[in-house]
Amino acid sequence: MLGTVADAEDMVQETFLRWQNVPVAEVQSPRALLVTIISRLCINHLQSARVQREEYFGQWLPEPLVTDTSANPSAALTMDESLSMGFLVLLERLTPVERAVFLLREVFDYKYREIAKIISLSEANCRQILRRARRRVTEGRPRFDPSPEKSEELLRRFLGATVNGDMEGLLALLSKDILLYADGGGKTAAVPKPIVGPENVARLILGSLRKFAPEDLMVRLAQINGQPGFVAYSAGRADTVVILNIVAGQIRDIYIVRNPEKLSRAPKLSTDFIC
Repeated sequence: MLGTVADAEDMVQETFLRWQNVPVAEVQSPRALLVTIISRLCINHLQSARVQREEYFGQWLPEPLVTDTSANPSAALTMDESLSMGFLVLLERLTPVERAVFLLREVFDYKYREIAKIISLSEANCRQILRRARRRVTEGRPRFDPSPEKSEELLRRFLGATVNGDMEGLLALLSKDILLYADGGGKTAAVPKPIVGPENVARLILGSLRKFAPEDLMVRLAQINGQPGFVAYSAGRADTVVILNIVAGQIRDIYIVRNPEKLSRAPKLSTDFIC
């Protein structure tokens, strides 16, 4: 709903505090009350955060969640698609109310009458909001490669071509409609707008590696938001997180997070490196 772990934790804490102040005798359904409180808190938070994100320097991406810290991304359990980076980015197209209705119905399978009570709208209005939200999300909804082994193979080939400066090898992996998103938050080098097209993306990746990669850079494979990716470390700290969205055997989207505030929860450096 919110895109960052810290915001989610804040909303859970605030929900708990409000729950503690409700007389037990007045509560018919604790579950319904808790979902209503946190849904409304999230909507209010997003309405204020929307202004901040519009003023954000460059591209705003959700906080990456490293869901597997082993050197073998295909060994991780499959994460629900609703937490994938591609899906979370698509949710940014929706208004806070649209996002709440969409998630409550599509992800948590709430009935329309339940959603109407939670959001304080009519059932008819909720149905209309959901139709609009579905249309906006499905227009660009990512399709995921069903094979973890293929995803890992492409990830390794991508890293190999990048580290070796292999332009042709890199181009062979990129979809013709490839998009690259980079979030530096104004604190580190990043591109202000999405980069479109395989040649532009490949040149940016190889050029950035030559110009900005620290000498002590070490890379670790990982499952990030349930998708193949890696964490790059410098001076023992996470410097960059990269997530790949693979469609039909090629890389269609690349998400790069360099904003240090969003990398504070990345796993610590270990001895399992590939570069």
